Amino acid sequence: MARIFISIGSNIDAPHYFNSALKALRQHLSNLSLSSVFESEAVGFNGSNFLNMVVAADTELAIGELISLFKGIERENGRQEGAKKFSPRTLDLDLLLYDDCVTCDPIELPRAEITTNAFVLWPLAEVAPERVHPVVQESYQTLWENYDKSQQKLWPIEFNWTF
Repeated sequence: MARIFISIGSNIDAPHYFNSALKALRQHLSNLSLSSVFESEAVGFNGSNFLNMVVAADTELAIGELISLFKGIERENGRQEGAKKFSPRTLDLDLLLYDDCVTCDPIELPRAEITTNAFVLWPLAEVAPERVHPVVQESYQTLWENYDKSQQKLWPIEFNWTF
C-alpha cells in the first residue's frame, strides 16, 4: 500500500470540478485526507484565479496506473487533451509524491513544483507537515516556513463540499 499525494487545481467552475474529482478519487483510493482549499492568482498566464488543494490517499495502484486514472478523471471533467500548460482548465490532477519514490519514469517524482509553487507547498505542508521531501531532506512544514511567500499570492478559502 503506497501513500500518495495529489495536487488538484481548477479555474473553471472550480467548486463543481473539485467535488467531482473527490467523488471519483474516493471510488479508487482509500484513506483520503484533504487540505484546505486555497485561492491563488494564475501562474504563467493572465487568467481567472485558481482553486488548489492537496489530497493524501492510500493505493495499491502503480504510478503508471494512477497517471492513467487521473488523466481519465480529467477528461471526464472536460479537460482538453493537448491544451497549453499555462491555460485555464476545468481540472488538473497531478501526482506529487508516491511514498518516498524518486524517479523520472513514467513521470518526475517528487514533482518539482512542490518546492517552487506556494499553491502546492502550503496545502502539502498542511496534510503532511512532518513528512520529509525525499530529495531535499526537509519536512514540508519546514519548506513552507522557509518559502519566500512574496513570490505568489495565496489564501485559504471556505469551501462547501457536496461529494
